[in-house]
Amino acid sequence: MTDLHAHGALNLPRLLPAALVQQLCADLAPFPLDRPGLRLHGVTAVAALLGPDGPLGRAAATFIGPGAMPVRAVLFDKSPVRNWAVGWHQDRVIAVKERRDVPGFGPWSVKEGINHVAPPVEVLRGMITLRLHLDAVGNDNAPLLYAPGSHRIGIVPVEQVPEMVARCGVETSLAQAGDAWAYSTLILHASETASVPARRRVLHVDYAVGPLPGGLEWLGI
Repeated sequence: MTDLHAHGALNLPRLLPAALVQQLCADLAPFPLDRPGLRLHGVTAVAALLGPDGPLGRAAATFIGPGAMPVRAVLFDKSPVRNWAVGWHQDRVIAVKERRDVPGFGPWSVKEGINHVAPPVEVLRGMITLRLHLDAVGNDNAPLLYAPGSHRIGIVPVEQVPEMVARCGVETSLAQAGDAWAYSTLILHASETASVPARRRVLHVDYAVGPLPGGLEWLGI
């Protein structure tokens, strides 16, 4: 746990057994993946894995406490026909049930019909992100890149991102199917296009503890 808070990222090998990986892939197969990331809301197939009694929920609780709850889930599916790159950035927004104007929360946006808002940095600091790998990810298959320790800086202005990445350095998140990586949600990260494109499915889940202020409610899963 100490390493995660200092470094910002931690590998969790074999978090999901092979049989459960295969079952999850089958459960998610019907969902259309015609965009870089598909938000999963109201999908019962993943709820048991992500909840407090599931392997991801239990892992999240070890980092942010027993009240850890999944507040957003996104499925990423890179392949030979969907091979995109994402520049260096921080995840700065959360998904909520409806818009309420609360001091410190904003700006607002709507993605796939879901309200998103940038919360105060303290909210993001209290979160953890787990990325469950459904396929093996090697150096040639667009692994997530991250800047260790960058989560401790807080919100990094866009124009200062290259400088911060150069200062922190870059590390690579390699994985086998069933492995997960835990990240401090504010960590700077990026992804290149795969040099040898192959299937690279990742279930990205944000966890938080406790309610939001002012009547705002986490969207959940």
